[in-house]
Amino acid sequence: MRYINFDQDKKYDLILLGRIAIDFNPLDYYKTLAESETYRKYVGGSPANIAVGLSRLGKQCGFFARVSDDRFGEFAVDYFRKEGIDTSHIRTCENGESLGLTFTEILSHEKSSILMYRNGIADLSLSPEDIEEAYLVQAKAILISGTALAASPSREAALKAVALAKKNGIKVIFDIDYRPYNWKNQDEIGVYYSTVARDSSIILGSREEYDLTEQFLGLDGSDSSSAGYWCGTQASIVVIKHGKEGSTAYTKDGKSYSIRPFPVNALKGFGGGDGYASGFLYGLFEGMEIMDCLELGSASASMLVASHGCSPDMPSIEALKQFIKEKKEQYGEMIARSEA
Repeated sequence: MRYINFDQDKKYDLILLGRIAIDFNPLDYYKTLAESETYRKYVGGSPANIAVGLSRLGKQCGFFARVSDDRFGEFAVDYFRKEGIDTSHIRTCENGESLGLTFTEILSHEKSSILMYRNGIADLSLSPEDIEEAYLVQAKAILISGTALAASPSREAALKAVALAKKNGIKVIFDIDYRPYNWKNQDEIGVYYSTVARDSSIILGSREEYDLTEQFLGLDGSDSSSAGYWCGTQASIVVIKHGKEGSTAYTKDGKSYSIRPFPVNALKGFGGGDGYASGFLYGLFEGMEIMDCLELGSASASMLVASHGCSPDMPSIEALKQFIKEKKEQYGEMIARSEA
């Protein structure tokens, strides 16, 4: 059953809004940041990674963003162009803002951490004037990353994009994407996350992220109450992730579908969520059944945590299908699927 329908007469499958950053992932495995000496540089940031992931899967993506007016900004925009992502609405900053720098730490197969430098940050300088309706209406859907709501003027730019999407019948996808940096207090998080969630057709987040979103709503913190509430507003699909325990997609008709991670030898503990989102959304854009969408998302997530990078290691659809085929041959047809 198809739970969401997209207008097929659109140039872009998805226009994303939010964070483009630079990731520095260590080549010195199992050492602290203090001990690491060698890093590899990648384009990062959750919405940026999702855009690359969907582009690798053959989907057309656009982007609203601000990048630094320097070599890092040039690197990010050039990388997007090479990946086939439209960069016409990625603009350089005018007041010296910098791209966020993310230094990751791979301490073991089970433990990773992230250190972000986000002072005077480029992505949060995106302004309402940057959000052009004529561009936005060319998309089947827009994706709002929750980090974009952390501060002005990016916050107002995101809210304008949601308002224009609602006006023009464009689906809103909300990737809650909680990062503690740049938020002034927890109250703000609940106010702005819930504002966007109420107008979203698809919501993706962890249990912790839903708890932050729902802190003023009087819910009991259970997945069923979250699904019931958001499917009772605008949402057609609510995805709640529980890390290694898997995830469940709840649909507006009261059904639920669960998936577990595919077994891999994980290298790092980050990047899986962006792979998950790109694989899952690809399935939805293709009109697939929810379980097939979840399977693609879970497979992509497992591939990403087993790789060194995020954006450069986003798989093609051929690679995803081959990965799923091999895992099923090794572990059995129902390896990732489970009852909700």
